[in-house]
Amino acid sequence: MLRVDGAPVTIGGGTTTPTRSTTDGRGRRRGPGRVRRLVALLLVGLAPALPLAGCQGLVEEVGGAGGGKAPADLATSAAERKAWPDPPEDAVRAKVQRVSDGDTFVATVNGRRERVRVIGVDTPESVDPNRPDEPYGQEASDFAERHLDGQTVRLAGDAEARDRYGRMLAYVWLEDGTFWNALLVAEGYAQQLTVPPNVTYADLFRRLAREARQRDRGLWAQERRAGT
Repeated sequence: MLRVDGAPVTIGGGTTTPTRSTTDGRGRRRGPGRVRRLVALLLVGLAPALPLAGCQGLVEEVGGAGGGKAPADLATSAAERKAWPDPPEDAVRAKVQRVSDGDTFVATVNGRRERVRVIGVDTPESVDPNRPDEPYGQEASDFAERHLDGQTVRLAGDAEARDRYGRMLAYVWLEDGTFWNALLVAEGYAQQLTVPPNVTYADLFRRLAREARQRDRGLWAQERRAGT
């Protein structure tokens, strides 16, 4: 149950318990039903004064996994990325205006300029003026800028629409259907950061972080070199 301006609003007709992932005809896993229902939370976070019924008209239709160009020069294989969840059918399109750092960007979402924080992962700090850059922070920022800047992405929410800083919380998919949150972890640009109740893909991120570390990808390779 979500409250908007003090009034209770039911999202998705009831429970938000995750459902088991299914597989489509192409062998790709579909995102849990919970995420599809919780896209509405993202829209409520955008316009808290709107009734839920009015939010439905703000969602653009999204067709399948997208037709954009796949990311290049990646450590992960196409087969690995294909196994990750697809965006939910009612994901919201957003135009990335500026990348802040590896896990945060500014985008236009339904005509509004929003700061978006990627859910479930954490890249090294690279923009805090009061702290030195953390190891691999600049590389993570450069990676995000290369793949996100100026691109149209798709967003889906989880249990909470925003964090304590007012940033929109989102799972993000690139134009070709690649799950961006998962890509950051699998390529070694981010560690897993699970903040309940936003836990829909926590198991996936945990597995990808473990594999990235075992394969010395990205920040894990730098950490190993620093320890020698």
